[in-house]
Amino acid sequence: MMPRVASHVCFLIAALFASGLSAASDSAQLDRIYERSTLQIATPDARLHRFRVWIADDDARRARGLMFVRHLEDDQGMLFLYPAERTLSMWMKNTYIPLDMLFIDSSGKIVHVVHDTEPLSLDTIESVEPASAVLELKAGTARRLKIAPGARVMLQEQRPAR
Repeated sequence: MMPRVASHVCFLIAALFASGLSAASDSAQLDRIYERSTLQIATPDARLHRFRVWIADDDARRARGLMFVRHLEDDQGMLFLYPAERTLSMWMKNTYIPLDMLFIDSSGKIVHVVHDTEPLSLDTIESVEPASAVLELKAGTARRLKIAPGARVMLQEQRPAR
């Protein structure tokens, strides 16, 4: 009986270690492709929520997005920046994790939130109003932190990719 328990414990330790490596490798891979920044979201309940984000600011980076990423920390996300305000469309092709998508206008106001997007879907997800940015966060974050249309996004420092 003891060897069986030991093998289960070893399996659990290996699984936890592998999931940690996956998260670390996702972050390291994204750090090589994207610049990093920090942003804050001010919600109507007078709270500030801080996120570490990767910046997708050109066609190639926006096309890649969070494809193939299997883990995001609660305070991580990706900010897609566009040169002009317009109706924006996103999809979840090759995106393995559900996300919340926050559409942001040029003044920094969140104009639309899409909760819990479906991984690997080719369905189009559009802003309901013109936007110049989209913030993708781990699914459930917007509801948990009460981030809704009208909240304000403030981008802070930007750091080059490592």
